[in-house]
Amino acid sequence: MPKEQEQKRIQRREHGAGAGEDAGQVRASERAEKLKEEMDEILDEIDAVLEENAEEFVKSYVQKGGQ
Repeated sequence: MPKEQEQKRIQRREHGAGAGEDAGQVRASERAEKLKEEMDEILDEIDAVLEENAEEFVKSYVQKGGQ
């Protein structure tokens, strides 16, 4: 008899966790999408700055005379 009760408890946990996991996955997916959009915006901004100041940017990283 105790074995049957344990199986029922496990089944309840599995079914209950499934609904919670789905909601968690949806939230995680939404958060991932938001972070991706923010990262794209940052990269676009970096791109724009580099297009304007590319020569200056490269010159600041070029080594001069053995440095």
